[in-house]
Amino acid sequence: MSEAAEAKRPPPVKLLSGQLRTAQRRGPADGEDGFVIRPATGRSLPVSLVWMQGTVVEVRPERNSVVLVDETGTFAVQGVHNVPRGKPCLSQGKYVMVMGVITAVSPEPVIHAVKMADLSELSGVHRRMWKLEVEELQRLLT
Repeated sequence: MSEAAEAKRPPPVKLLSGQLRTAQRRGPADGEDGFVIRPATGRSLPVSLVWMQGTVVEVRPERNSVVLVDETGTFAVQGVHNVPRGKPCLSQGKYVMVMGVITAVSPEPVIHAVKMADLSELSGVHRRMWKLEVEELQRLLT
């Protein structure tokens, strides 16, 4: 991605995997790449860079990926070996945050990681707050 395109990219949108699974691809007719979700407000929200959280349920070192689960389902994260300081996140059972670019939404959502952080230390708090954080940000953006 060019520097100019990167500068125009909107900030990451917090999502649940179930929302990503129902996203629709935007096309040339929309004037931009990426996807659109329809949060609870019913209005469309364009997304390309996402912030997601979940528990690592499978590590796939040969595929440079992990599978995470949140309260709405699973999603795959690719490019995990290329993320600075991402190694601590690559253990089954860890609760992690991932920022990344959407590469697929069906049949399983897939994002390409650009940042990962281990949130396991306070995972109870992070898990309980996550859905509320997602809903609040989406309400503000729509």
